Amino acid sequence: MVAIEEKTYPELERAISPNHDIKLFAGRSNPQLAQEIANELGTTIGPMIVKNFADGEIYVQVKESVRGDDVFVIQPVCNPVNENLMELLIIIDAFKRASAKSITAVIPYYGYARQDRKTSGREAITAKLVADLLTTAGANRVLAMDLHTGQIQGFFNILVDHIFAAPILVNYIKGLNINPDEMVAVSPDMGGANRTRYFAKRLDCPIAIIDKRRDRHNEAIATNVIGDVEDKICLMFDDIIDTAGTICEAAKLLKSRGAKEIYVGATHPVFSGPAIERLGSAPITECIVTNTIPLDMDKMPSNIKQISVAPILAQAISRIHDDESVSSLFGFEKEMQVN
Repeated sequence: MVAIEEKTYPELERAISPNHDIKLFAGRSNPQLAQEIANELGTTIGPMIVKNFADGEIYVQVKESVRGDDVFVIQPVCNPVNENLMELLIIIDAFKRASAKSITAVIPYYGYARQDRKTSGREAITAKLVADLLTTAGANRVLAMDLHTGQIQGFFNILVDHIFAAPILVNYIKGLNINPDEMVAVSPDMGGANRTRYFAKRLDCPIAIIDKRRDRHNEAIATNVIGDVEDKICLMFDDIIDTAGTICEAAKLLKSRGAKEIYVGATHPVFSGPAIERLGSAPITECIVTNTIPLDMDKMPSNIKQISVAPILAQAISRIHDDESVSSLFGFEKEMQVN
């Protein structure tokens, strides 16, 4: 993983002293990320039995006393979404009944976030429903990374710390040593313009926007490019890559408009349906994603790269435990008003 530049993000270089008072536990959705976070914190994953009964019901038993402790539970709500969400709720309930002082749900990927409002009649707002379920289960705090929309924080009546993978992605791009005069940051749609503007500022390059039409769920058509991309190295950033339809159509459009190379960066590699095949065959030099969602890299195309967000999550957990500011971990939260 590329190191974070102290000059740009000095707060990320705060040393984490081994802290064995932190009670860190993990569900089954991303054990590798949980172990990396534990290594960064100089601690271990707490003992816990999580298994399924024959009919699929989930059983949880905490194997050490947590009475009066601050507990952190790491569990991305990724595929299988319903299984991992229910597992997280049951784990939280187990800690509540074990008399934990506080329970922080560390959710690197917050599933059901894309249904955050009603776009037509008689639709559910699942982002709010999940917030209510977490609170009812017994969570006192949520630590989430790159929520699909910032408004989801307002769905909770408990504390929410919203952190970003942007420094990791920016530093990876800087490590490619691309001439800034050749770069242009491209938003794959109008909704991501603010996010792309942030990256353009950090990379000191201009911005372009792709006009996209979406007639049905998971189907998008890129129709036009606003901005100059001819003979440029295009950098597209998004929070989620799901079926990869948006990104791949955008990449084809950029290539047809004369783009020299295309790099894609995203926090959450959902990669459902034909996503992997599409990314492998699209005119994308590299697709850089984080490990908020586990990937079997042996089965990924050569143009997909995965980098770890464990250092940022570990810093945030350490600061929460020590009653320090989490927002100061990122001096740019006002710039990252992602819609």
